Amino acid sequence: MTLTSVGPANKIARTPETHPLTWRLRDDAAPVWLEEYTSKDGYSAARKALADMASTDIVQTVKDSGLKGRGGAGFPTGVKWGLMPADESLNIRYLLCNADEMEPNTWKDRLLMEQLPHLLVEGMIISARALKAYRGYIFLRGEYVDAARNLNRAIEEAKAAGYLGKNIFGSGFDFELFVHTGAGRYICGEETALINSLEGRRANPRSKPPFPAAVGVWGKPTCVNNVETLCNVPAIVANGVDWYKSLAREGSEDMGTKLMGFSGKVKNPGVWELPFGIPAQELFEDYAGGMREGYTLKAWQPGGAGTGFLLPEHLSAPMFAGGIAKVGTRMGTGLAMAVDHTVNMVSLLRNMEEFFARESCGWCTPCRDGLPWSVKLLRALEKGEGQSGDIETLLQLCTFLGPGKTFCAHAPGAVEPLASSIKYFRSEFEAGVKKAPSEPQPSVVETVI
Repeated sequence: MTLTSVGPANKIARTPETHPLTWRLRDDAAPVWLEEYTSKDGYSAARKALADMASTDIVQTVKDSGLKGRGGAGFPTGVKWGLMPADESLNIRYLLCNADEMEPNTWKDRLLMEQLPHLLVEGMIISARALKAYRGYIFLRGEYVDAARNLNRAIEEAKAAGYLGKNIFGSGFDFELFVHTGAGRYICGEETALINSLEGRRANPRSKPPFPAAVGVWGKPTCVNNVETLCNVPAIVANGVDWYKSLAREGSEDMGTKLMGFSGKVKNPGVWELPFGIPAQELFEDYAGGMREGYTLKAWQPGGAGTGFLLPEHLSAPMFAGGIAKVGTRMGTGLAMAVDHTVNMVSLLRNMEEFFARESCGWCTPCRDGLPWSVKLLRALEKGEGQSGDIETLLQLCTFLGPGKTFCAHAPGAVEPLASSIKYFRSEFEAGVKKAPSEPQPSVVETVI
């Protein structure tokens, strides 16, 4: 993975003023450990938050900044923090970092955890102070072995320096932090399924309400935030609300910067920290370098496998939630995928829906039965053995599994790319319908008789 780019983007240096998440990254991609991190203003924001700010001040600062969740849903972070109970008698509360990152084609959190583990630790210290949480867990995707090793080393370094544990910075605030590796389930990206898994239960989503802010891990108030979300907190505390808002491009309704990327048959696949509101065309051409020689862009997804497909003409859309919504889908994780002209959309969707069907927790009937049904139909269409009406059935499934029809957002995310691919590339699906043999026509003699 890379943070370099081609074209005019090469001329833009990463600085603390413009790239709060990535300016500390090393050119050799080695992890930034404690000594180097502190030499680059590391933990100064945590000192400020614990020494000079009340918990309510931190919550209000994050709320005023406009920071939204970076895991895909985009819920306002400060509002979410404000849902935690104010009752001081509820002194056992938890902060969970959702580091499961099982969304296909998404690797932004991996970059931060492997190369800047102390940034996440600092972000969690400040966030825990705001939430009055005494214990935190990083729920990590089990396949992220390097991230687990680096995070555990960063935690040990922070403990030894007095940045974790009892009476941090002499503030009287205590905070413990642990890495918990999951067993590899996509559904753990849903916060209540993550909580169930952390407790040792089956990773099924819980009914809401009650929400985790009231009843979370082991029945205690709990806040769940994404890795990238928490990594934004130190810079907001250090530099202020107005500075953070100024980072986004004019016209963007989302504030700050975002880790965005492009994969597929592009010249320079990678991930970059960019301002919200940058046109997708700029991301695709100036950073990803456009398509490789011999390939043309057929379609693209703006933010992971659970977002809808868009056409090349949609690259004019600005990369923020509202901008992508205007062209018919969600921004998701902001890690885009280019689909080239050699790819058959039926085969691509069959592969995607197989993944989503396998990762269903099986809790609700539409998802448990509907996704395997879509796979069966797509397999037939891929082999040229589809039946008349199969495409209409797939579209019905997209409705039956849509928002509000299932227990959680897994199925709606699974069928969004399916519905969009049929919308834009229906002829490829129709090509998979088996042609019925033509009936013999009666002869003239038979007709007369």
